[in-house]
Amino acid sequence: MTLMLKLLLAPALVVAASLTGRRWGQRVSGMLVALPIVAGPILLITCLEQGAAFGARAAGAALLGLVTLAWFALVFAWLSRWFGWMPTLLISWVSCLLLDLVLARISLPPGWGLLLVIAVAGVATRLLPAGMPADAVRPAWPWWDLPARAAATAVLVWAVTTAAAAAGPGLTGVLAPFPIATSVVVAFALAQLGHPGAVQVANGIPGGLLGFSVFCFLVATLVVPLGIGAAFGIALTITLIVQLAWRAITTRRPRSEYATGTR
Repeated sequence: MTLMLKLLLAPALVVAASLTGRRWGQRVSGMLVALPIVAGPILLITCLEQGAAFGARAAGAALLGLVTLAWFALVFAWLSRWFGWMPTLLISWVSCLLLDLVLARISLPPGWGLLLVIAVAGVATRLLPAGMPADAVRPAWPWWDLPARAAATAVLVWAVTTAAAAAGPGLTGVLAPFPIATSVVVAFALAQLGHPGAVQVANGIPGGLLGFSVFCFLVATLVVPLGIGAAFGIALTITLIVQLAWRAITTRRPRSEYATGTR
């Protein structure tokens, strides 16, 4: 069961996010991949393989890992102005891993971690380069695009979850939000759409961190008293409600804000 989750669930979710981005713009795709579409399955696999108590500590630590996800968006968006997808991705990964090692030594209650992520997401929104309107980039996608995204996601998820037993709950949790789906989507955007496409994806990432942080907070606090199934079901439901409400609020803002760089 856990093997099937590693190989099928997260890649399928990345493909769904990519298709959604093709329909409604790369910014929406960036917001979706910043949701727990990969970290959720990783935390679920961790709970199933290591137990609810281990999973609760990992979910609490994952809140700190979301700081790294915001950092990844900033680094990748700005570096993509000067470098191709591979050096941009490698430099961004190295900086994220170094930050993860620091954050893994910090312990915060889930409530404080939730507030920290919300604050960091707000700062990242201000520091990202201005995105483009959703209809500004309309490429012709090659046939191998979605299979390649799914395969890349499966490999990265397998690597992170396989290391969970040796890493301990703190490092496992911090690594759970490691930009796996985000890396796949934003790297493909840079390779195929150039810097404007990568920036458009990156601008959607802070918007997904709100739902992501709510998900991790609820799993951390509910998985031990309620059990794995109930905790993940409640966390997923509330996360979707929160994210849909946030999306409804933000889409009321004039599109000209993004064209002029104001937020």
